[in-house]
Order: sequence, then structure tokens, then C-alpha cells
Amino acid sequence: MPSNSRNLTASILVLAILAGATKALFFNTSLPPADFTFVNETEIKSLDPAIVTGHPENRIINAVFEGLTKLHPETLEPIPGLAKNWEVSDDLLTYTFHLREEARWSDGTPVTAHDIHYSMRRFLGPRTAAEYAYQAWYIKNAHNYSLGAKGLQVGDAVEVELNLPIEATNTRRGKILRGKLLSVEQEKKSSDQRVFVVEIDGKSIHYQPTDDESAAQNDPPKNTHWCRQILLDFRQVGIKVLDPLTLRITLENPTPYFLDLMGFYPLFPVNQKCVETHGSPQWAKPENIVTNGPYRVEFRRIRDRIRLRKSDTYWNRDTIQLNVIDALSVDAVTTSLNMYMTGIADWVTEAPGPTLRILRNQQPPRNDLNPSPFLSTYFYLLNTTRKPLDDIRVRRALALALDREEITSKILAAGEVPALGLVPPGITGYHPQQTTANDPEEARRLLAEAGYPEGKGFPRLDILYNTHEMHQTIAEVIRKQWQRELGISISTRNEEWATFLASQRQMQYNISRRGWIGDYADPNTFLDMFVTGSEQNSTGWNNAEYDRLIAAAGKESNEKARMEFFQQAEKILLDELPILPIYFYTSKNLVKPYVRGFYNNVQDFHPLWALWIDRDSDEPNEFMSTKGQP
Repeated sequence: MPSNSRNLTASILVLAILAGATKALFFNTSLPPADFTFVNETEIKSLDPAIVTGHPENRIINAVFEGLTKLHPETLEPIPGLAKNWEVSDDLLTYTFHLREEARWSDGTPVTAHDIHYSMRRFLGPRTAAEYAYQAWYIKNAHNYSLGAKGLQVGDAVEVELNLPIEATNTRRGKILRGKLLSVEQEKKSSDQRVFVVEIDGKSIHYQPTDDESAAQNDPPKNTHWCRQILLDFRQVGIKVLDPLTLRITLENPTPYFLDLMGFYPLFPVNQKCVETHGSPQWAKPENIVTNGPYRVEFRRIRDRIRLRKSDTYWNRDTIQLNVIDALSVDAVTTSLNMYMTGIADWVTEAPGPTLRILRNQQPPRNDLNPSPFLSTYFYLLNTTRKPLDDIRVRRALALALDREEITSKILAAGEVPALGLVPPGITGYHPQQTTANDPEEARRLLAEAGYPEGKGFPRLDILYNTHEMHQTIAEVIRKQWQRELGISISTRNEEWATFLASQRQMQYNISRRGWIGDYADPNTFLDMFVTGSEQNSTGWNNAEYDRLIAAAGKESNEKARMEFFQQAEKILLDELPILPIYFYTSKNLVKPYVRGFYNNVQDFHPLWALWIDRDSDEPNEFMSTKGQP
């Protein structure tokens, strides 16, 4: 229609004007151009695989590190990485990995099974405080090791880590003494300080954990020794070095996705010498970091870019076709699109909603836009430790007053689907559960029953989101929906990525935006976030039956029964609503036609090592192909 044509022309004209300014700004640099440039959204928190959880970090860490396995860029099936092959025992509990003789760190030293052993111990150690540590709890005794002293029982084999001098590098371990835990005593009846009695070489020795500074400045209680921490002896954990190139991992229960986890970036190995020489966070700085992946970090400029260069020590370097990659840090989606339109960027992960709607309707269809559903959910966390969100009636009222259709039809533009549950559709054998859809009348009744008729007396809460145009728009719409339907006043606040993550983890929020992309194609990757004590459960909610069901699913070998446990657990989650599901994501990538090796897949995961450039081909690239789309 003529009106649509005018709107399209006007929109493209505005974008072109903005793009010209963007091009002038970003081309004003003395840097030689990269072979491939993409917008990596926000500033990454760190390059330390053990302490990050975000998708921007995932893209970079997957390029500069490599795990025992890696994920195929199209199918996401685990394929050989550091491990050239492996065997699995008949009971599916023991995995024996054989590492590549030619695998090297970027400093030229070999990557060995000892590196994996060290990295897994570091990842599981309570002092590392890895949010994803639970992803390794499938390994025998790994959970108890992560719990530190809280995971010990009398009779356990333990390791006592002694204190280091104050000036020691913060990533070093103190001297390790091994023995058997005889008893645990309170220092004083009025104190929560515990004394651990450990038998070492036939002697009973009393240890009390404290930090290095306190140990250096104060004498321990009488007949007691200071220590840094006391943990389960790591030799009890199912990770064994058989020889420098052979590693054996033993699981608690059969885990269908264990090989996928070995290709998941938090479990990638790090270089012990580098970590212990420079300390944290300095070891992960570009000038210090030692990596083992297909790329190395050449430099990082805050609020600009991370430049990656092909590693000359990577075992499979001859198959890597891009020499230099730039990952740009750009929060503003409009700016990202401008970079794409002017040729600064070859790939952007999304476009602004209104513009995306225009681009999707262009005729003939574009050859660089192919939205596809994937395993990811957009939802809100509710801090159930704060009033009035501790009242299930209030949580249900908020859920029932949500008009998800308004969000997906008027704000979003890539075919997103309203979410009434946490687990997205598309997982084989699983039937997602659902909460009740929009029902404002019932929402008002519940709010009145909770003591807030027509919203009177309801405290002023806020919605926290990380800085992003779309998150802001969604928060404003939901705020208005709740005000319109319930008569309550809600404000909004945004924080930059690292601060936002800290606020969420420390539960310094009332309502907080959250998005989750499945780490593997199984309901567990969504549902085990909300078990009691999970580092990802930042809601304060817990439910013993929910925990039991998730644990039962982890031990169940019958696939149908396992899925039924998950379905029962999701139903509990949606009955009690510590979260508010909003919509299921659809990918919004814009990818230049000359980019090859970029596939739509169920995790919207696109490893940089798989990409190459072909400007001569007239054939559609893999991204635009409908073959094997989710």
C-alpha cells in the first residue's frame, strides 16, 4: 500500500542519516580493519570463564578458550575439542577423555589433563564463587566440595588449606594438609565460629577458618590453629588424572547432556601459571591472559572493542579462516543497526522493534534477516523476601494483570510468543506447563484479598533492568499495565551490565528483568536454576517438593519418567510464581550475505571459530537456509 511505502522510505531515510554520522565516528580510527566485525552488545564483565554468566562473555570466551568438547555450529552436538576422543562406561557414569598431544596454550606450553583437573577444582572451589558451579555438580562429590565446610560430615576425608601471607597473590592456594574429620565444635556457645577437629598423621588437631589478614594479625584461640578453609578432600571428587593426556570423570548419576556441558564455557580450562602469577582479576587482562582457543586477545578498549587475532599455537589453526575479529561494545540497538547499515559491522544481534518490523515486511524479502525461535525465555524475577512480594496472592495478581499479547504484538517485532511458562517449546519429549493468562478481574480480587483494594496502601516498588532500549520499553509498558489494572505505582530503574548482575545476585531489587538461554536442550537447564541454594535463584523462593522433583529427575534413567518429574516441578514454580514469564525469544540477527558458517540453531549460538567470508558466492548463506531450522 502507498502509506506503507512512505513509512518505509521515511524510516530508511532517518536510519541512513544516523548511519552516516555513525560511520564518520567509527571510521575515524587508525586501526587496520578486521576481517569480521560484530556488535557484542554490552561491555563484558570478565574473560575469566569461571565467574561470568552472560551471552556477550560467552561469545568471546568461546573464541579464546576451548573445552574438552565444543558444540557443532549448526546442530550443537558435542564434537571433539581438546579431547580428540573419549569412552563412556556401560553404566553411563564414567567418561575417559584422551587429550590431543598437539594442544597448546598461547604461551606455547602443552595443555594437559592436569590443567583440566586444576581448573575444575578452581571452578568448584567456594572461594571462586562461580555462579555456574552447579553445572559441575553432576560429577561425583563435586557438590559437597563446592559447599566447603558446610558440605562436610564427621568421618569425611578432608583437606585443610593453611593461610597465606597477606601480600600473597589472591589466586594462590595455601599449603594443603589432608586428614579425616573427627568432629565439629562451636568455639563458644554464643559464637557461630566453628572449630574442626581433624586427624592428621595420627594426631588430633583443632582448626578454625579465618581470612589471611586476621590470621596474620591475631593469635588463634588456645590449642587451635588458623586455617583458610576446610573442604572435602578433592581426591574424593570424581576427577582423576590418569596420565598427562588422559582424564577420567565419574558422575553421580547418568547425565544425558554431560558432553554438552564439557563444551560449555564456564567449564573451560584456564592456565594455572597465569592465574597464580597475576592474581584476580589481573590474570584475565589482555596483556596477561594465556588462552588455548582458536583466537587470542590482542587488546581491549573499554566502551569500544575487543580485538581478537587468530592464535598461532591453536592445534587446529589451519582450519580457522578469519585472522582478525572485532567485537564492538555498543549498548544502543539503534547505533548497532546504523553500524550494520554502513558496513562497519557484519553481524548485529538485533534491531530496534519498530525498524525490525519494517525490515521484515520489505519486498522482496531481505537476504540478511531470518528470525527463528530458540530456547530462551524473557521473564521477571520477584524478590520474595520483600513485602508484599512474599505474599503469593500479590505475585499472582501481578501475573494475571500482565497483558503479554500487548508486548509481543505492539513492541516486539520478530514473531516472539507470549510465555505462560518458563521452559520454551521445542524440547523433545517435554510438555511445557503454563500459568493462567491475563485476567485483570481475578488479579484485582487477589490484590484486595491481600489487603490492597484498588491498590490502596500498596508500597511503591520498582522494576530493575540492564541498560537497553527494549528492556526499558517493556518495563514502562508493564508498569502502566499494573497501574491501569491494579491501581499500583511502579517505578523503573536501569543499571549497566556488571552492576545489574551484582544487584540481582545480591537481591538488591524488588522486581528484576531476566532472560535465560538454554545451556543445552533439556528442561533441566531452565528448572534447576530455582532449586534451594542455586546461585541462579535470586528470588529468595524455595520449595522442598520442587527440590525433590529436580533431584529425582537427575537420578532417573527412564526418559519419560524424567520429563514427568520436570513437568511436576514446573507446575509448582508456576503455581507459586517467584517469576513472571513474559515471552519466548526469537532471534533477531542481521547477518551480511557474505558471512558463511553462521546457522540458526536452538540456542542462537554462533561460534566465531566457525565463520568465514565469501564475497564471490551468489548462493544464499547458511543463515538464510531453511534446512534444519528449529
